[in-house]
Amino acid sequence: MAKTFVKLARLAMRKLAAGKKISEQGITFERQANGDGVFSVNIMVDGQRIHRVIGRESDGTTRTQAEEFIEKARQDAKSGRLNLPKGRKTAMGFVEAADKYLAKLAQEGGKDLKMKRYRLSMHLSPFFGATPLSKISTFDIERYKKHRLEEDVQGNVTKDGTQLYKGKTKPGTVNRELAALSHLFTKAVEWGWLDHKPATIKRLKENDGRITYLTVDQIKRLLKAAQEDQNIQIYPFILIGLETSMRRSEILAIRRDHINIERLSISIPKAKAGAREQPITAYLADFLIKYVEALQPGTPWLFPSPAAKEGHTVNLDKPFRRVVIRAGLDPTSVVRHTLRHTAITHLVQAGVDLPTIKRISGHKNLSMVERYSHQNGAHIESAMDRLAERYRKSS
Repeated sequence: MAKTFVKLARLAMRKLAAGKKISEQGITFERQANGDGVFSVNIMVDGQRIHRVIGRESDGTTRTQAEEFIEKARQDAKSGRLNLPKGRKTAMGFVEAADKYLAKLAQEGGKDLKMKRYRLSMHLSPFFGATPLSKISTFDIERYKKHRLEEDVQGNVTKDGTQLYKGKTKPGTVNRELAALSHLFTKAVEWGWLDHKPATIKRLKENDGRITYLTVDQIKRLLKAAQEDQNIQIYPFILIGLETSMRRSEILAIRRDHINIERLSISIPKAKAGAREQPITAYLADFLIKYVEALQPGTPWLFPSPAAKEGHTVNLDKPFRRVVIRAGLDPTSVVRHTLRHTAITHLVQAGVDLPTIKRISGHKNLSMVERYSHQNGAHIESAMDRLAERYRKSS
């Protein structure tokens, strides 16, 4: 049955003076100084305060939309109660769920724990707070996406204390956070915290921008600058990245006993897509023989750092940026992951088939590798030229 409004009647709203507001049944209409009207709701649902701005008159928002929002909030609350497994009386808050999720995932030997912990603690948990896991709605997730896309990304701090900014959060970054949220939902159902997933998560469309990679000349300049740098680990780090396409965390976690010179491989027991044997070039193998010999005896790591909790270096950001600048390159576009992009791109341009590149790069599926193929047309044109040449020769 439709609600009857006395105060929030259409005539009353039209006659409302600037700076005044009318509230009834959880809905507030405020007339602003510019003449526009704003609808908002302020209600209690299952002991939780919900306060939202619904929209402006100038955008076509009406009281009906505010009513629909309230009805949906109450339906979502009811759905949340129904989503609790049998025997559970109270819903688990998001922060509590996130902490338990990380703890159980660690016990199970879950992958990518470091980044999951970062995304939850830095972004997801502060946003969802104590909201019951079962009551997180699709609307809440859409609000999260909007909130993150509007956030400024902080860069490095200069010597004088000035905070630099890199622009707004990229859709790809938000998608990685949504993936962590989706996995939490999946595990919550699996572990019996929820009866079913509480919301639908739609990923953002990522920009199809060109992949940044280094030319042969730029590679030479970068390596030369790295050799001349005061940090003795930055040259081997960059060389390994360029010669293998390995990820930063994979490179820095290499142990001496992971290297097999005879088989030209490096064992990666905790790779993103699962344990794998990373092929290496003969050139890199020769370098590693000399590099390992120069390490302090008894050091198990290729990049040792006695002061680090892990026992090995975990961050080479500053020396990498310093080397990039010395090589005359742009540090805002040439980042650590550019080494991986460069190796894969040059494999594609060299005509190596995609399944083989997938094996070398450690990607989960071919679709990720195909991005490099689509964005490097020169080798495709060359392939078509070879096809045409073959046809002409046979005629």
